[in-house]
Amino acid sequence: MGELTLLILRIAFLAVLWAFVFAIVYALRSDLFGQKVRRMPVAAAAPASAVPASPVAAPTPAPRAAVTEPVGTLAARRLVITSGSKEGLEMDLPDEQLTIGRSNESGLVIRDDYTSTHHARLLKWPDGWVIQDLDSTNGTFLDGVRVIMPTPVPMNTPVKIGTTSFELRR
Repeated sequence: MGELTLLILRIAFLAVLWAFVFAIVYALRSDLFGQKVRRMPVAAAAPASAVPASPVAAPTPAPRAAVTEPVGTLAARRLVITSGSKEGLEMDLPDEQLTIGRSNESGLVIRDDYTSTHHARLLKWPDGWVIQDLDSTNGTFLDGVRVIMPTPVPMNTPVKIGTTSFELRR
């Protein structure tokens, strides 16, 4: 082989090697810091607000006191950690949702090796609290069963995320 061919092969090998190194660094970065969330452009929301207001008055929402709360899981007011590094911690549940993960942006920060940066989310639906796994690596378990889709969380039922377990209580 000529010297030019060897030089080209060496350069190609170095390029492939560096591409591999960058792929590893990108995978580690996204695991540690999560993926960037893309926000909808403001222009996409403009057509909905560009509709002229009709002269008919909008209906007023029903007063909150008149709405009766179902006896089911919506009555849960607290989250109690039953095992893990924060065992014994009790916190009031927020009005709409609670994010759970390693990220400092999470409402409940769980720092262990088995918890993803953005691991799961507790959502308040009309008929109760629901747990949603956010494509975590190690999964979210409700009473020992892996959560695949948003699943209602009954009161006093263990939810396991990493090495931490918690329950919803009144």
